[in-house]
Amino acid sequence: MPARHQRLIDRPAASDELAAALAAIREELGLDAEFPPAAEAEAAAYAADPRLPEPDRTQVPFVTIDPEGSTDLDQALHLERDGDGFVVHYAIADVAAFVEPGGAIDAEARRRGQTMYAPDGRVPLHPPVVSEGAASLLEGQERAAYVWTMRLDASGDVTGTTLERARVRSREQLTYREAQARIDGGDAMLGLLREAGELRIALEEARDGASLDMPEEEIARHGDDYRLERRELLPVERWNAQVSLMTGMEAANLMLGAGRGILRTMPRPPKGDVRRFRKEVRAIGEEWAEGEHYGAFLRRLDRSKPTTLAILQVARRLFRGAGYTVLDGTAAPGGGSDASLIQAAIGAPYAHTTAPLRRLVDRYVLAHCEAIANGRDIPAWASEGLVGLPEIMQESGQVASRLERESIDAVEIAMLRHRVGEDFDAVVVETRKDGATVQLLDPPAEAACATSAEPGERIRARLVEADLAARRLRFEEAR
Repeated sequence: MPARHQRLIDRPAASDELAAALAAIREELGLDAEFPPAAEAEAAAYAADPRLPEPDRTQVPFVTIDPEGSTDLDQALHLERDGDGFVVHYAIADVAAFVEPGGAIDAEARRRGQTMYAPDGRVPLHPPVVSEGAASLLEGQERAAYVWTMRLDASGDVTGTTLERARVRSREQLTYREAQARIDGGDAMLGLLREAGELRIALEEARDGASLDMPEEEIARHGDDYRLERRELLPVERWNAQVSLMTGMEAANLMLGAGRGILRTMPRPPKGDVRRFRKEVRAIGEEWAEGEHYGAFLRRLDRSKPTTLAILQVARRLFRGAGYTVLDGTAAPGGGSDASLIQAAIGAPYAHTTAPLRRLVDRYVLAHCEAIANGRDIPAWASEGLVGLPEIMQESGQVASRLERESIDAVEIAMLRHRVGEDFDAVVVETRKDGATVQLLDPPAEAACATSAEPGERIRARLVEADLAARRLRFEEAR
C-alpha cells in the first residue's frame, strides 16, 4: 500500500514537543539508525574497493529521477525509440555485490527488513556508506547494477526482456521537478518516458489496476503551530512509477516461468469493503458512477479538491492483505493465472525488485531473476534465503505501518491542539464497542470519535482532546 509521504521541512529543536513525540515513537519501536561495528566495517571495506562486474554498460546514458535530496538511488533509466515501440534500459543497484551471504551486513539487513521512514528522518536498511555512497547510482560514478532491457511494442506491452549484471554510470541526477521541466521543454529521451508511461497507464486501466497516488505532505512549522502543506504528484512521477511496476511484473513472469522465487501478492477487496467504500464516497460528496471500477474512479479524482485526500484515505481499506508468496518449485511452472499469485492492485503477478537499497526482499528477487534469465542455477544463498523471508518482510512491514500511523497521528495532534472545541466535517469509517473511527474531510485526519452513527454516515465531529504528550486525539459527535 502506498504510504503517506511526510517530512518536516523546518525541523524543530530536539526539545520541541513534536520532535520529542516522534523520537519516542522510534524508541518504542526499537528503531536505531546505528549499525553494529562489524556491519560498518564490511561496508567500509566495500566502499574502499567496490567489486564491479566485467560487462560494461557505461555507454548507456542513464539518468536517475528521485525526490529532491535523495541519496540512496536504487534506479536509473534510459529509453530509446525502437520502430513504433520502445527499448527501456533500467539499472537497479546491485546490493548483492556488497552483501556477503551470512555476513554482518546480511544479518543486520535480515533483522531490519526495510528502511523505515518518519517525518523527521529515516532508519536505513544498509549502512549509509554503501546505501547512500558506494552502491547508490550517483551521478558520474561507476557502479554495479542489474540492468534490465525491456522491449515494448506500440501499445506499451513488453515483447522481450533481458537481465544482466553490469557496470553502469548515471549521467545526471534529476529531481521530479527537473525531469518534468525537461519533458515540458521537449527533451527527447524523457519525452519517451511520457509516451511509454501513458501507454502503461492505459494497460493498467485495462487490467483493472488501481493506485492511490498519495500526495507528498510537508509539515511546516509556523511559530508554535504546524501546518500540513501538500504537493500533488507530478505526471513524471506516475510515468516513472510505471517503469518500476513493469519491471516488477517482468520479474514475476520470470520467476513464475521457472516456478522459483518470491512474489508480492494481494487479494482483491471483498465486495462488502467496496460497498462500504462507495457509501463513504457518497457521504464525502463525490460522484462515483455505478459499474465504474474503483481503480478507474481513483485515477480520475481531482487531486486539487480538498475531499480527494479524504477519499484516498478511506480507500486504503481496499488495499489490505498484501503478503509474499514463495515459489519453491513444488507447483507447476507458469502459474500466473492463479488468483492467489496476483497482486490485485496491479492486476497481474508482481514482485518487489526495484528498491534493493531500501527493501530486503528485492535482493533475493534480483538474484533469482538474473539466474533464470540467463539459464543458470539460482545462487544457493538466494534460494536458501527465502526461508523465513516472508515473515521478515511482514514483520518489518507492520513496524513500518505503525511508525507511519503513529507519526502521522502525532503530527495531526500537533496541528490540531489549538483547535479544541471546534467542529469538523467527518465520515464514519469504522465502528467498535468503545466508539468509532472517523475520517475528517479537512484536515484529512483519522481519529477516534464518540458517536452512534454507522459507517458511511457523515457527521459533525467536535474536537474534545488533542494531547501530544499522550499522543491522544479524541472527538465526539456534535449535537
